[in-house]
Parts: sequence; C-alpha cells; structure tokens
Amino acid sequence: MSFSAVCCEIFERATSDYHIENRVDASVNNPYEPESIDCYLYLKNWIDAVQWHLEDIIRNPEVDPVEALAIKRRIDKSNQDRTDLVERIDGYFLNACKDVQTAPAATVNTESPAWAVDRLSILVLKLYHMHQETVRPDASPAHRDACLRKLAVLQEQKEDLSAALDQLLNDIEQGRKYMKVYKQMKMYNDPALNPVLYGKK
Repeated sequence: MSFSAVCCEIFERATSDYHIENRVDASVNNPYEPESIDCYLYLKNWIDAVQWHLEDIIRNPEVDPVEALAIKRRIDKSNQDRTDLVERIDGYFLNACKDVQTAPAATVNTESPAWAVDRLSILVLKLYHMHQETVRPDASPAHRDACLRKLAVLQEQKEDLSAALDQLLNDIEQGRKYMKVYKQMKMYNDPALNPVLYGKK
C-alpha cells in the first residue's frame, strides 16, 4: 500500500471516529502505537476535525462574544499544535531518509512531505463534509447537485495530491530530491516577537 493510501485510510478512520460523538471536547482514543507514524497521522486528522468544527462554531452570528474569544484562542492553540505535529511528521521522513545518497542534480521541493500530508488530511475532511451535504434531507435538489459536482472535484484533488505525495517520497528515497525543512515561525504566538504582547511589558 502506498504511503498516501495509508494516510487516507487513517484519516478516514479518525474522521469517522470523531463524528461518532461529533463534539469538539470529545476525548481522542488513538488506536495506534504511541510515537508511531500511524499515531501521528491519526492525531493530525483529529486535530484538524476539531478545528474544522471550532471554525464552524465561531462563525455563528449569535455566538456569545466571550465564548467567541475563547474559541479564537483555542483555534490559535490548535494551529500551533497542528504545526508542531507537521514538523514531527517531517522528522519521521528526515530520519527515514537520513542514509539516502543525494544525486548531485537533486532539487528541493516547494513543500516538505508533511505539509502535503497536512493538505491531504484537510481534503479527507472536506470530502466527508461535502458528502454530508449531498445527502442532507432538508437541502434542495439544486444544492445537492452542486455539492455532488464539488465532491467530484475534491475527489480528483485527493487523487492528484496522493499521487504527487507518493512521487515526492519516491524521489527523496531515490535521491532525486532532498528534504529541507524550515521550522514555522509563528510570530503572533511568540511573546518575544508579537509587538502587542511584548509592548505590554
């Protein structure tokens, strides 16, 4: 099974598991061995699923402003957790390919493998939710038809991204490309770099 197929299988399981309770505060019961790549992938999609629903909640025009601020801060933390986990997944790829002999003409890719994995996780969630729209009993036929067309586009995107991810990993394993990972520097989360925060000292 290709790596992208493993990702999709785990992401679909996590998405399905999340929607059993369908609550942003539901406990995650990760079925995979701790610190394994499968464990990281499951957790990655769970974080994305929770954040997806937090983004829905905060867009309710009737949401209490105090609650909205708490949700916004929770989304900020979720974004940081997501970024940290992506970097951990890239660490897995770096370790797996540490002994690869890079070809002299090897090039670096526009994004690291784990950021492609991140996009694949979001696509699995989009596919799940778009499918829900196609079977929504209170939706009009026009709405369902429009969502079916969007669903087909999302499926094509998933197939293209999966193929591109597998090709990238193969190129890295064969030395045709090499990984160069930059740590994400989210300045707004850092009290030493956000002027609003360090200005309060």
